[in-house]
Amino acid sequence: MSLRLIPRVPRADLITLGVQGVVIDKTSRILLVRHGYRPGWHFPGGGVERGEKIDHALCRELNEETGVIPTAPARLVAIYTNFDIFPGDHVVLFFIDQWRQDHIPAPNAEILEQRFFALDRLPKTTTTATKRRLGELFAGATRETTW
Repeated sequence: MSLRLIPRVPRADLITLGVQGVVIDKTSRILLVRHGYRPGWHFPGGGVERGEKIDHALCRELNEETGVIPTAPARLVAIYTNFDIFPGDHVVLFFIDQWRQDHIPAPNAEILEQRFFALDRLPKTTTTATKRRLGELFAGATRETTW
């Protein structure tokens, strides 16, 4: 008798974890990305893989999406729930102001575009959640717990 492994089907009671980075340049502009699979401009980031440390996931996602490599530890901003998207989803937000960018990845199906924007010149399609986080960080808005 042989055992056959059956893939697990995602369940609504699972917890997922993502990381996003607020990357700021020397002129106080914010790096945002535009995805090919969802509308609007967002912070770069993505999912934490099983067995992966959160800070490693952040560095991996930043490099894959934008070519940004932190040169000092990113600073934790907050952890948010994102239950509107998935009932067990959480987003860990980091602030990165020391970094280098050795290359800029070519646009692809995941990341169509990346650009730095001044806080007073954000694209009209910047997501509401992204604008809220920027307000919390730079305009003294009350920090929320939901993304």
